[in-house]
Amino acid sequence: MGRVTERRRVIRIRDGAVSTRPDTLVAEEPLEIRLGGKPLAITMRTPGDDFALAAGFLVSEGVLASAGELANIVYCAGATDEGGSNSYNVVDVRLAEGVPVPDITLERNVYTTSSCGLCGKASLDAVRTTTRWPLDTSPETPVRIEPATLSALPDRLRSAQRVFERTGGLHAAALFTTDGELLDIREDVGRHNAVDKIVGRALQQGQLPLSSCVLMVSGRASFELVQKAVMAGIPVLAAVSAPSSLAVDLAVETGLTLVGFLRGASMNVYAGEHRLALSAAASTD
Repeated sequence: MGRVTERRRVIRIRDGAVSTRPDTLVAEEPLEIRLGGKPLAITMRTPGDDFALAAGFLVSEGVLASAGELANIVYCAGATDEGGSNSYNVVDVRLAEGVPVPDITLERNVYTTSSCGLCGKASLDAVRTTTRWPLDTSPETPVRIEPATLSALPDRLRSAQRVFERTGGLHAAALFTTDGELLDIREDVGRHNAVDKIVGRALQQGQLPLSSCVLMVSGRASFELVQKAVMAGIPVLAAVSAPSSLAVDLAVETGLTLVGFLRGASMNVYAGEHRLALSAAASTD
């Protein structure tokens, strides 16, 4: 199994002084995800929680929605060029008997980098119609969260990032209750992988849909992160940076509460403001 971190020699320059020293870097390795023995996707990820990553990926693709639909996930042996040892960089997902397997040979084989996520899937209507967990768009929804609770989440996310402390090179995704209690956190070189690991672990533990949870992510809120939240039934997605225009469109289309630029007591609410316990009417200026 690949390590989460690796050591490399660096030349350090500080105020004109030059020295050499070892530096701790986050590991990045390819993971090939197979479905029923057929290649489906390759993602660049930080090794660890690979089975959860694969399961979460298949939730976002609409293939899985419950633990009962998953038979097992295994590492494929002989995955090196020589075929003699296991690289632990290939996993095969087997669905439970009776669960339909999509015709992946006729659809698309996905190459996913650590920055782009599922760039090829950009249909707002497709996500809305394929999710097994439609979000409650009613203003009377029981999911409500205080802005002050949201404001505390970035610091709680940051303080729980153990590998980031050593490398400074990881994204993170964390699952919170609406009261701000940390339920789970995963780190990865790709923010979409961190979310897949969160969602996959929830599927493995029979916890989907995550309809009473808040997903907090480092970095920006891209289309694929909104997609993954919606497909897992998560009603609130918050990010420390900006969303994309397509992310906002998808949030509006599906009823997701989308919060960006969450920094201290400041935030922008781009969609789903009915879930926030606001003390005064929002200005339309």
